[in-house]
Amino acid sequence: MVLSQIDAGKALSSAAAKGKMSEVQRILEECRVHPDTLNEFGRTALQVMMMGNSKIASLLLEHGADPNVQDRQGIAPVHDAARAGFLDTLQVLVEYGASVNIPDQNGTLPIHIAIREGHRDLVEFLAPRSNLKHANTSGHTAVDVARASCVPDMIDLVFAHLHS
Repeated sequence: MVLSQIDAGKALSSAAAKGKMSEVQRILEECRVHPDTLNEFGRTALQVMMMGNSKIASLLLEHGADPNVQDRQGIAPVHDAARAGFLDTLQVLVEYGASVNIPDQNGTLPIHIAIREGHRDLVEFLAPRSNLKHANTSGHTAVDVARASCVPDMIDLVFAHLHS
C-alpha cells in the first residue's frame, strides 16, 4: 500500500492519538512510514499521541521519532507529558534523549508546568535533571512557580533539589 506523505502522516498520527498500538506498529513497519512524518496539521505522531500510552511513545522513539520535536509555540512532547501528569511517558521520552530543559516560546520548561499542575511525582523526576534557575519570559524560575502554586510543600520539594 502506497500512501502519500500527508495520508501517511495522518494515518500514523490518528492511530497514535487513539492509542492503537498494533495500527501504529503496522504503519511504521509494513508501510515503512517514518515516525516524524507530518499530519495535515503539521504535527508528528509523537506530538499528538495518547500521552498516557508510554508503549506508543516507546514504539515511535524506537523507530527514530525525534523526542525534541516542537510545534509553532515551542511545545515539545515533554511539555505535554508534564502538563498531563504522565510520569511513565516522560521517563520514556527522557530515556530516548528528550531534553527536560527545552523551553517553549514563553521560556517555560516542563518542570514549570509540572509544578503549576501539582504533579509532585513529575517534579521529583524532573528537578534533578532540570535547570531550576532557568527563568521563563516573565522572569519566573521553578522556585517562583512553586511559590505561586497552592500545592502544599511544593516549594520545599523544589528547594531540596536546588541546593543538592
